[in-house]
Amino acid sequence: METIIISSLLIYFIFIPPTLIKGYRYNVIDYGANHRGKSDSSIAFLRAWEAACNVDSTWVVPPTIYVPRGRYLIKNALVFSGNNCTSMDNDIGMVLRIEGTLVAPEDYMVLGNMGAWISFEEVSGFTVSGGTIDGKGGRLWACKYGEDSNCPSGATTLSFTKSKDITISGLRSVNSQLYHIVINECDNVLLQDITVLAPGSSPNTDGIHVQQSNHVLISNSNIGTGDDCISVGVGTTDLSIDNVVCGPGHGISIGSLGKDVDEPGVESVTATGVIFKGTQNGVRIKSWGRPSHGYVRNVLFRNITMDEVQNPIIIDQNYCPNNLNCPGEESGVEVSDVTYEEIYGSSATEVAVKFDCSPKYPCSRIRMKNVQLTYKGQIATASCANAVGTVDGIIEPIISCIIDPN
Repeated sequence: METIIISSLLIYFIFIPPTLIKGYRYNVIDYGANHRGKSDSSIAFLRAWEAACNVDSTWVVPPTIYVPRGRYLIKNALVFSGNNCTSMDNDIGMVLRIEGTLVAPEDYMVLGNMGAWISFEEVSGFTVSGGTIDGKGGRLWACKYGEDSNCPSGATTLSFTKSKDITISGLRSVNSQLYHIVINECDNVLLQDITVLAPGSSPNTDGIHVQQSNHVLISNSNIGTGDDCISVGVGTTDLSIDNVVCGPGHGISIGSLGKDVDEPGVESVTATGVIFKGTQNGVRIKSWGRPSHGYVRNVLFRNITMDEVQNPIIIDQNYCPNNLNCPGEESGVEVSDVTYEEIYGSSATEVAVKFDCSPKYPCSRIRMKNVQLTYKGQIATASCANAVGTVDGIIEPIISCIIDPN
């Protein structure tokens, strides 16, 4: 006799009334969206959001906002708030399923200095799945590189603020005006199978920026952009980066930190299985050269591959762009317990390892194990200032400039 096992969720779908099966999915076209990109679909997306927020509290299936194939012009900056969302109040959650492409306006002045193009605030149990978001940043970049001093700063493409239990999966973000994805004041966030595409010359187009957030995982992603592939801001704890390909871009950067005297530090960051291809930096920690109560501690960079990276390993505690507001000062950001392990590949410059640490607060407990980096087929060199730590295993270049604490 065969044993038939039917999950409770499947039973739910078998016996649920057909009207409710249709009702849990909210197609933006039904709310007035134009899939040919000929007219603005902003209002349609907001209407679909409102409908999905007002679901029956007895449902067990998350409502889905569905974006079919096509191109959808989102001309206005959109803010989706989790306040008064029944599905989130009852821990049902919600899904934004994108099969098409969301397109920003060609005229960058429309978004101007709005800060973010598509933002989610105070949402819980929310998933963004699939699709493409196109920030149309090319004309703004050209403005910034031109002689026009009236260029707006532009808008981040996708932003999450004060949210928890978030999943962003299979998303493709191209040509953002500013940062592609920002995670700010969030808890428990998963970003997986993310693709970020922008030219290496595009200014301030960080791929993923995380700040003041806890328990964030970025995995199985490809990021090519004109600034940091992943940037780590103040107040970040328990960030894991796994199996990411970076290039072009400025690498993975913790910081810049220490811009303000009183700011939260960065703690427990791990990056493993990362490949850097032709980037400006590999793994970098940077802080302003001025007083601060900030810190960086408990960081692990392991199983990293460098392919013609200009600065494969770098700590810069004397960051002072344009020599403004910090010349002659010393960084107060304390950097400690940073481990570099199993890092291999090639440097595009002779100095592959550079520790430029603060004389007032030297980098402490720096650990290096099995690091092998070459420059033009030869062993690269290293440069250190005020770095205290240990080396183990095969180290090339020979890091004789690290001060042994013993």
